[in-house]
Amino acid sequence: MKIAVLTSPNQWFIDYAKELINSLDNCDLFFDHKEIKNSYQIVFILSYHKIIEENYLKLHKHNIVVHASALPKGKGWSPMFWQILEGKNEVPFTMFEASCGVDEGNIYMQKVLKLDGTELNPLLRHKQAQLVNSMCKEFVLNYEKYKIPTPQTGKESFYKKRTPLNSQLDINKTIDEQFNLLRVVHNEEYPAFFYKNGKKYILKIEVSQEK
Repeated sequence: MKIAVLTSPNQWFIDYAKELINSLDNCDLFFDHKEIKNSYQIVFILSYHKIIEENYLKLHKHNIVVHASALPKGKGWSPMFWQILEGKNEVPFTMFEASCGVDEGNIYMQKVLKLDGTELNPLLRHKQAQLVNSMCKEFVLNYEKYKIPTPQTGKESFYKKRTPLNSQLDINKTIDEQFNLLRVVHNEEYPAFFYKNGKKYILKIEVSQEK
């Protein structure tokens, strides 16, 4: 079984993509779908940010995406972070077949990521990647069980794209009220911030190693 993992360069998932290819036999890593010249039985498309044209998808038997919501609910951008902001500590993940539409392909499996409500961005990403990789390995190891997907059912909904502006704190609210926002900000790429007396202040958050 020839397998490929496709992810975007210079972003958070790369180390986890390397872990995944090392855990699977006959598996290659790519950072651009146009680099994939040969046909693969499975291409896992994980944290990849380009639109893949239909002619590239047709090269392979399975083009598989893992999305952090219970599709068709929660299509779109940053679904795990939006659900954390909604106060959820159980985030569903859906493995589905990629298509030219937005998160509309048939479903192979669904799992749930259980959080304890204290994780900050780095740990959230780590737990997300661990679940994604485990789902991919489970699909390969139990291929006969999962190889035929089922259509999405139910009412669809969409999350909008998050920007650095979504990291703004409200100085009139407590830290506790905004803790979930502090959990999903990134200290370097999109840090928490607020305005006071005409000035912008940036806050960075990390877990103390002190007991």
